[in-house]
Amino acid sequence: MNLSQQVRAFGSVPFNHGSLLPLLHDYKRPNDKIARWLAEGQLVQLRRGLYVLGNGWRSAPVSLPLLANALLGPSYVSLEFALSWHGLIPEGVREVSSITSRRGRLFETPLGRFSYWHVPLAWYAIGVRMESGEDNLSFLMASPTKAICDKLLLTRRLQAISGKSIRAFLFEDLRLEPEAVRALDQSVIRDCMATGHKLRQLQALQKCVEAMP
Repeated sequence: MNLSQQVRAFGSVPFNHGSLLPLLHDYKRPNDKIARWLAEGQLVQLRRGLYVLGNGWRSAPVSLPLLANALLGPSYVSLEFALSWHGLIPEGVREVSSITSRRGRLFETPLGRFSYWHVPLAWYAIGVRMESGEDNLSFLMASPTKAICDKLLLTRRLQAISGKSIRAFLFEDLRLEPEAVRALDQSVIRDCMATGHKLRQLQALQKCVEAMP
């Protein structure tokens, strides 16, 4: 297997600088070779030391949720991107939004914009599951219910809540369908309530789900 074939073996999975160096052991200045690949578009740099193959070397599309997991960890994809991926909101979402227990970050990359929102550690691990796309590559993503709870937690204007305002939040702001709200997992809502964050808003959300015909 020649060098080009070895590099192409990364496929559409992101990889770091250390993964490239063993392939370039015959080069006295391996970083110069990497810089040349970047200039030619054979490699795309997502952030310092993290790459994905360019279109010329990659036969399959890149999984944006997988890139989001790789750019900053620990993290999982959530908010509007997760709601769109689960089919709960009608439009596609260009920015990939994630939740992290670390401080919030924003990455502007050649493949798109990736934002990261901080939540308390006790909240972080609730309702996260492993998903996979058409390429069978797995990534961490919020369940539909957790994505809604994350959105509720991070929406500052929901300081005071009522049944009317939570319905407006769900059906007007997020534009969810009634059957999507009816199917929300109340155990995830209760687990979020147990953290003590946005308790009144979560209680209103739970009541709204229970009242759905």
